[in-house]
Amino acid sequence: MKNALNWFEIPARDIDRAQRFYETLLGVALRREAMGPQATLAVFPYEQPGVGGCLMQAPGLEPAAGGTLPYLGATPTLDAALQRLEQAGGKLLTPKVTLPDGMGVFAHIQDSEGNRVGLHADA
Repeated sequence: MKNALNWFEIPARDIDRAQRFYETLLGVALRREAMGPQATLAVFPYEQPGVGGCLMQAPGLEPAAGGTLPYLGATPTLDAALQRLEQAGGKLLTPKVTLPDGMGVFAHIQDSEGNRVGLHADA
């Protein structure tokens, strides 16, 4: 196994709101896709082959603050993403933490849908 993670889906109640939140927070454009007649995805940019993921609005999917915790890359810096957090409609849950041995920094946020999400960066 090359990576522990190879795809993730973050549930969204309102895919438009969630897409605006992450595009504002991370400064990237997400790509909309339909997955069958009832599911809508907003795909994060990623290089193939590589690890990718999306926001997903579909019957039966519900955001959860205590559920799975994906970590998204916050580039160019975690500080830059955190400065955009409130404007995007999110909330800081765990302030910036510096990891040992040059492993970077992380923070936990609550997104526009109520999900707990980690942000990670080299600096």
